[in-house]
Amino acid sequence: MRIRSLGVIDDAVVELSPGFTAVTGETGAGKTMVVTSLGLLLGGRADAALVRIGARNAVVEGRIAVPEGSAAVVRAEEAGAELDEGRLLVSRTVSAEGRSRAHLGGRSVPVGLLAELADDLVAVHGQSDQQGLLKLSRQRQALDRYAGYAVAVPLGKYTEAYKRLRAVTAELEEITTRARERAQEADMLRFGLEEIAAVEPRAGEDAELAEEAGRLGHAEALASAAAVAHAALAGNPEDPEGVDAGTLVAGAQRALEAVRAHDPALAALTDRIGEIGILLRDVAGELAGYADDLDADPLRLAAVEERRAALTALTRKYGEDVAEVLAWAERSAARLTDLEGDDERIGELTAERDGLRNELGALAQELSQARAEAAERFAAAVTDELASLAMPHARVSFDIRQTEDPEGVEVNGRTVAYGPSGVDEVELLLAPHPGAPPRPIAKGASGGELSRVMLAVEVVFAGTDPVPTYLFDEVDAGVGGKAAVEIGRRLARLAKKAQVVVVTHLPQVAAFADRQLLVEKTNDGSVTRSGVKVLEGEDRVRELSRMLAGQEDSETARAHAEELLAAARADG
Repeated sequence: MRIRSLGVIDDAVVELSPGFTAVTGETGAGKTMVVTSLGLLLGGRADAALVRIGARNAVVEGRIAVPEGSAAVVRAEEAGAELDEGRLLVSRTVSAEGRSRAHLGGRSVPVGLLAELADDLVAVHGQSDQQGLLKLSRQRQALDRYAGYAVAVPLGKYTEAYKRLRAVTAELEEITTRARERAQEADMLRFGLEEIAAVEPRAGEDAELAEEAGRLGHAEALASAAAVAHAALAGNPEDPEGVDAGTLVAGAQRALEAVRAHDPALAALTDRIGEIGILLRDVAGELAGYADDLDADPLRLAAVEERRAALTALTRKYGEDVAEVLAWAERSAARLTDLEGDDERIGELTAERDGLRNELGALAQELSQARAEAAERFAAAVTDELASLAMPHARVSFDIRQTEDPEGVEVNGRTVAYGPSGVDEVELLLAPHPGAPPRPIAKGASGGELSRVMLAVEVVFAGTDPVPTYLFDEVDAGVGGKAAVEIGRRLARLAKKAQVVVVTHLPQVAAFADRQLLVEKTNDGSVTRSGVKVLEGEDRVRELSRMLAGQEDSETARAHAEELLAAARADG
């Protein structure tokens, strides 16, 4: 893993070998940046504050060996990543502005994809994870993870039923709590539909009536104009001497008829004048008919205006014209059908809700039983591990309980509270020595005991749900003496099955490592390429001496360091 411009690290390469690697160094030297770097490669949250002051961005690059055919390989190849001899090349860049980019196998990928792969590749644990273990929800998750399919299958069914129950309950509450509003809406729609039905408007009727009203309101003027126009075209019977357009056009045609034979052009004009005469006679006839048919009945005009007024009353309320009024009526009729079906819908939803609550109760009971069975095995396995971590008399157990709730679901004849993960409250209990009552680890475990419980839990997981790599960041905090030696021994045993990386201050733990890396700063306060080095032989003895006594050259500390190394090798 190469780290550039991250925190105190300027440019450094960290080579993590198979087996057990211990990362040591003075406080503030940058050991935690190693953990942070790996976290970034595994999709952890990016923070601009991580970028070294003066740098444009921080970059972490790593090569991760992945098991052939594993889910991580399949997911990476689906994203277009290419493997390099069974290894994935991963990089993460964080800019000084906080922007983050990720690359996997030569392809740019979403950061979330790295987090997906991390679940199958690395288990990261630090002091914050210890505090997380104090939360009841995390303890339940740990138990569920250990139980595997025995819990996962009923939990999946329970979750689906729970989501559906939430949706049904929300809809039922919405209908019932808004019953008054919905009744008022139904009354309003019903009134509007009845008002429209009483008028019985037709599509386009408003335009037709407007046209008819205009004609009826100006009947006398229209008749007079038509009469004058007719007289101009066809003559006035009361004035036989008057000249009209038809007579003039006929005279023009007769004048040309006499000579049309002498010039084809004039003959064509004569024909066109004839056409004009025909057109004039047709228009004159239509004008006569128009005047005869014109209805000047004031009663009809009154009826039209009354109808228009009725339509206007509708358009003021329901739309700009009759077409929009009819569209409103169609929509409102459909909505009214929905509203009037509330009673039936309430009955359906109530029946479905009751059925889902019964189903949830049965699934919750199955889930609780699976957890109880897994809890016994899990507690026994963790207790056995604690015996090898200098807590031979400690006992771990689980308290799985439910809370009475009249609004809950029925489980084993009791009505209990329920949530998205079932009805169980799961709490990890610790009795550190014989005679001590089991107490929640949040109250009954010291810092050192909590560290060992955490490690024991992870070791148990390694036997049931293993990942290739485990990273522990000062998980041995608060531990010393014999307990520290036992932690180192247990980590070494875990490293026989997986890669284990431990950031530690304890020489008893570091002595058991297959490889020890020292992180140290230069005089300017940065960690450079030469600032992360593999310790071997005399260098390792000096670092363990410093960790033991703060003095690299103390003969007593050196003797103790050599003794630790010899004991660790003998144990291996």
